[in-house]
Amino acid sequence: MSPNDRGRFDYTPVRRPNPDPTDPLAWLDARRSVPFLQLQAPGPDRETLLRLLGSAVRVPDHGKRVPFRFLSLRGDARRVFGEQLAARHAEIDPDASPALLDKDRDRYLHAPLIVVAIARLGEDAKIPEQERLLSAGCTCFALLQGAQALGFRGCWLTGWAAYDRGVADLLGLDADERVIGFIHLGTPKIAVPERDRPAPAELLREWTP
Repeated sequence: MSPNDRGRFDYTPVRRPNPDPTDPLAWLDARRSVPFLQLQAPGPDRETLLRLLGSAVRVPDHGKRVPFRFLSLRGDARRVFGEQLAARHAEIDPDASPALLDKDRDRYLHAPLIVVAIARLGEDAKIPEQERLLSAGCTCFALLQGAQALGFRGCWLTGWAAYDRGVADLLGLDADERVIGFIHLGTPKIAVPERDRPAPAELLREWTP
């Protein structure tokens, strides 16, 4: 099913937030990350994920390059990936402690769904790489927002694995592709409190010629 096929399947929200209905920005203000250790089943099924990606890819994309794609890890694939990740870690760092290798093995076993976000870069005569990278990054945040709107929660992680070429090869990435995030999605075990946010007035200055 195409991610553009909207309204042709049902999905059941797990736990919808209840922002102020009088404030159209309340949905954005309610977004927060949930630590991956605090995520559990259920998570978005395949059809719901396709629906989420249908919204997530509506990002600025200069030149219509579509500089992104995605992999999903579910079920036993999460364990296998963790085992291979630990093996890769031991290969590049023979002094890595057993605790670190166990962390690699276990990291992807908590959230029921891991979405690997991939930036598709390489040579382009018109669109700078940075613009394409930023476009791909926008899909990660949009995916988190969409998941929360359906009652799920998630977090965007990278870690050493996102920057290692051996891991990229393990995932089947092309030479001009790059992992930009492991998006963990599921249902929260706990209510995550709000944290301090920067004050917009301290970030904004008016430019005058």
